[in-house]
Amino acid sequence: MTVKSEPLAGTVRIRVLRASDAELMCAAYLRNREHLAPWEPLRAEEFFTVDGQMMSVQSKLALFIAGSDVPWVLTDADAIVGLMTLSGIVRGPFLSAHLGYWVDKDYNGRGIGSAAVAYAIAAAREELGLHRLQAATLLHNAASQKILKRSGFTEIGVAPAYLNIAGGWQDHILFQRILY
Repeated sequence: MTVKSEPLAGTVRIRVLRASDAELMCAAYLRNREHLAPWEPLRAEEFFTVDGQMMSVQSKLALFIAGSDVPWVLTDADAIVGLMTLSGIVRGPFLSAHLGYWVDKDYNGRGIGSAAVAYAIAAAREELGLHRLQAATLLHNAASQKILKRSGFTEIGVAPAYLNIAGGWQDHILFQRILY
């Protein structure tokens, strides 16, 4: 997996998360705390500290080393402006992973989410040899649904009480993209 920083869209670049990113991740989550709250699990206060992000980064990198996840950060100059992850990578006859992402509130509507998803699709197919990606959105997350559909994902159904988001079990629309 390529770990160097690569151009993504405009001044935004993409690279694999680094152990030294805890402070930048903390700043990104603090800046986007309100923006992300409706779309993410409830977070303990510690999550929004450098120490909390150090634990999160270490956990993500352990999964990366184990080959089950690929955590990328979207950067603009010295700031992290988004996160994208291929998680739950399964080998064997399944060759699949789950795609998740978010983009900084100040960067929405610039094509960055679409560019990041396109990057993940290419990496999943060409570098990881995966056959399929799956993604899930809350029923009312029209922006992410638009990105996924534009990126060739197809809706495969609704999963009731799929994830505990914003303090409650919420239904999600499931999407998939067959890569080859």
